[in-house]
Amino acid sequence: MENNYYTYDSPFGDIIICSDGKAITHIVPGGGKKLTGCNKANALTDKAAVQLEEYFAGERMEFDVPLNPQGTQFQRSVWTALLKIPYGETKSYKQIAQMVENPKAFRAVGMANNKNPIWIVIPCHRVIGADGSLTGYGGGLDMKQRLLELEKADITLCK
Repeated sequence: MENNYYTYDSPFGDIIICSDGKAITHIVPGGGKKLTGCNKANALTDKAAVQLEEYFAGERMEFDVPLNPQGTQFQRSVWTALLKIPYGETKSYKQIAQMVENPKAFRAVGMANNKNPIWIVIPCHRVIGADGSLTGYGGGLDMKQRLLELEKADITLCK
């Protein structure tokens, strides 16, 4: 299976999109990351880029590219739960822990969010502190705030 990656421009800076030929495996901020595989766009990376452009333009609320994030069983369960958070809504780490039927694992949920390899499409930016605070985000808190503002998210929804 050939791994392809390509760097696309976005209103949020460079975004690297990776594909294993069957699904998207990574969408991460650019910034000089070193990746293995073929540095060449393919149909899947292009499709994901178009959908991200539509998202940034406020024209897309859901993504339909196939995903194949690699992680532990717990991480994958958290990422699946994140996919259930609707556009423009937020959940707390505790609420996600409850969704994965491990109510005391809110710190582990935070760590799984931190390891999310498919930025924006698996919407870890929609997870905030129970008090409404914009806690950690791999792309930085400014980016998290900008994504939530783009979605017009009410951060009080998770209280």
